[in-house]
Amino acid sequence: MNYGRIVLAAIAAWIVSIGLGYLINSVWLLHVYQANAWAFRRAEDVTPLLPIGFAAQFVAFVAFAYAYAKGYDGEGSRTLEGLRFGLVVAIMIDGFAIVWNYVTEPIALRLGALQMIEHIGEFGIYGAIVGAIYKPRINQEAHEG
Repeated sequence: MNYGRIVLAAIAAWIVSIGLGYLINSVWLLHVYQANAWAFRRAEDVTPLLPIGFAAQFVAFVAFAYAYAKGYDGEGSRTLEGLRFGLVVAIMIDGFAIVWNYVTEPIALRLGALQMIEHIGEFGIYGAIVGAIYKPRINQEAHEG
């Protein structure tokens, strides 16, 4: 396993997630969040908590990249394999967490559905990034093949 590439892939996906998260949540879904504003923290209450969120998200990206590397079988396109991996992870997150946001929080069905859809798209992208960057060590790849 190539731990340097795992960390590099995690960093790349994490950086992309910050920009993509801004576009999705502060541009694309802004009006939907505004319509459900009473169910969320105010922006001024979120801002001081952002470092906690970004740090936890980075740790999660390291775990995400590690899980991809652990399951990488070396067949076919790494980017497509990463995309598939990201989609599977998104479906798991949607089923384990996002749908429960709708069930337990007083948000509109539309917001819950859009969050599920955007997670699938986002994690497909993150998986493709991790797949494109992660490469097993040369001697490991020869040993596995």
